[in-house]
Amino acid sequence: MPNPVSRLSRPGFLAAGTVTSAVGGVASKTGPAAPRVTPTERATTPGSRNSSLLKLDAKPETMEIDLAETALLVVDMQNDFAAKGGLVDRLGFDITPIRKTLGPIATVLASARAASLPIIYLKMGFRPDLSDLGRPNSPNRLGHLQAGVGKTVQAPSGAESRILIRDTWNTDIVPELQPHDQDLALYKTRYSGFYQTELDAILQRQSVKHLVVVGCTTSICVESTVRDAMFRDYRCLLLRDCMAEVIGHDLARSNHEASLLVMQMRFGWVSDSEEFIRTLKTA
Repeated sequence: MPNPVSRLSRPGFLAAGTVTSAVGGVASKTGPAAPRVTPTERATTPGSRNSSLLKLDAKPETMEIDLAETALLVVDMQNDFAAKGGLVDRLGFDITPIRKTLGPIATVLASARAASLPIIYLKMGFRPDLSDLGRPNSPNRLGHLQAGVGKTVQAPSGAESRILIRDTWNTDIVPELQPHDQDLALYKTRYSGFYQTELDAILQRQSVKHLVVVGCTTSICVESTVRDAMFRDYRCLLLRDCMAEVIGHDLARSNHEASLLVMQMRFGWVSDSEEFIRTLKTA
């Protein structure tokens, strides 16, 4: 039987009745402040960009973006998640769905650079002493320790590396999608790119209001980042063929598809690389 929700527009979904939840709790102290961007991770120098309003075909409805207020966000396209010998591959997951996104993402990156859009790479990576992994017995610490964070491994070059540790082969962006000098790379220590990072401040300095989002994995780091972006009033466009999910990708309805449905109904818009690139060419 067809899912009736998939036929609803966003207003229709809201009118059909939504379930809201309020989570309360005592305030807690945050962990160590996120480290400042290093000189080798340079941001695009903010400058004047001419306003150019574009309309894209998207779900649940047409989305209008201003290129002068748009940035491309590349989530976690690093060796630990997208390369043979990385964390996800070592855990026994099939990384083929993630590898399939490399071509479309590379094409989007080229088009974004041609349009002078700021490009920000997010990378999941912890300090060598794991001091930013979280409090003892916290879900983030326990989950990553079980996955092998900090374990010493051998990179394809034969050099020593460590799982999910900053400035190692494991947290390098995959070769197919290497950042350019004008791009920015930010480390994060939680699934969301906004948690204790400079991402929000950087976007505000560049007057960004629209985020085009690509990367992995759809239902974890991509979705977590988009949710936090929406809470901060950014308008997010997810490119479905430029993201993937290894968990449940072989189910009748994958986590990737389920996550995109939630995103388009409540948190943003969903399109694909061909439509985004076509629209850029009209600018």
